[in-house]
Amino acid sequence: MRTERMHKAALAAALVVPLGLLHAWVLAEICIGLVDVLFLLECARGRGFAWARQPWFMAAMLWWGWLLLCSLPLPGLGTGGAGWRMGFMQALVIPRFFVFVAALQGWVLTTPGARRAAWWMLAAASVWIGLEAWQQYLTGRNLFGEHRWSDGSLTGPFRRPRAGALYAHLLFATMLPPVMAMLGRREAGWRGVGWRAGAVGLAALGVVTAVLIGQRMGVVLSAVGLTGTALLVPQLRRVVLVLALVAGAVLLATPVISPPTYAKLVGETYVNLRHFTLSPYGELFTRASVMGLQSPWHGWGYNGFRVLCPQARFGGGLPALGIAPTALGLGACNLHPHNFYFQAFVDAGVPGLLLFMGMIAVWLTTLARGLWGRPEPLRVGLLIAVVTFVWPFGSADEFPILYMSGWLFFVFGLALAAREEAVAAGGRRLAVDTSQPLRHLG
Repeated sequence: MRTERMHKAALAAALVVPLGLLHAWVLAEICIGLVDVLFLLECARGRGFAWARQPWFMAAMLWWGWLLLCSLPLPGLGTGGAGWRMGFMQALVIPRFFVFVAALQGWVLTTPGARRAAWWMLAAASVWIGLEAWQQYLTGRNLFGEHRWSDGSLTGPFRRPRAGALYAHLLFATMLPPVMAMLGRREAGWRGVGWRAGAVGLAALGVVTAVLIGQRMGVVLSAVGLTGTALLVPQLRRVVLVLALVAGAVLLATPVISPPTYAKLVGETYVNLRHFTLSPYGELFTRASVMGLQSPWHGWGYNGFRVLCPQARFGGGLPALGIAPTALGLGACNLHPHNFYFQAFVDAGVPGLLLFMGMIAVWLTTLARGLWGRPEPLRVGLLIAVVTFVWPFGSADEFPILYMSGWLFFVFGLALAAREEAVAAGGRRLAVDTSQPLRHLG
């Protein structure tokens, strides 16, 4: 009975995490910590710690162990430039996220009802972001009175422009299951046509919303999601083509229907790509490269970029590649390099970068196993969500800071739990056949 009460408490806390990640980060942190504590207590009471021998967990701990060593503030070795509090102590507590994932996988979300509830929380978050983006687009303000951001992008329910990437991360995990359920309806006549049209319409609405939010990474990650869907779910390839055409049409129409979106997605993107090394992102990436190259074996420790980046010794550019020196006034320094892989390089050198890449490879291969022959909609959507989080070509937040990476670990835990269920189910027939092309759209 005690175990059952602990499980219910852990499930309740886990389901609050998405709500906290939206609007109350402290609440999310508390809930993640509660899940971790309850899970470890349950393991100590007899469940055991076999989960710690899983490849995905061991790969994560190997990367973390090297990062922790590199974050030790030892001036004689040049490590831990951010010091004890800013660097080492923050790196020390990173495994709480990995334990949270393991708890979701092997204890909290092991029942269909728990996984369904977790999916509904993600779906509610996705709908909330989409609705607030549309309200801001149509009325000029969101529910909290916030206008568009100064660069023209829609902020959705947030004060700052972070709706685009987050919406794209959640889009396919929350959209594919209902879309496939509607396409799987075998009703004849106009009713069947209505279900199929509704499925395509729902998918189109999701993609159009990603475009209208007007953030480049949101659009890019949506394109990544469409590509992944087409590769893994043959039944949706024609639908994906329709969605790509719709998104392209909306983008072409933005000079009329949303000029700020056009200025952000087309005008600013063109300028940045044409002069990338002089753009803020180019400045950041160049500065991060110089920092990593000046300490290739152990980097500068966690948060080393934040603390040490302004130093003049890192401003020389990359002359061998014809890249000019960087300048603080052009945006060469920030809280982080805006890319997980550059961050891994700066934090822990070449070994840290290789360990980080190995960790991501193990995570993705674990989630993808079995999907090629059995592309279950939820698992495909969750895999796409994780891929969009770890996508290397573009801008990202710091890893693993709660407000964005917290979503990654929640999605990753749900994806692992869904994989466990699929493995246990063995060869049972899927409720929706996703292995055959869709012959009719209506």
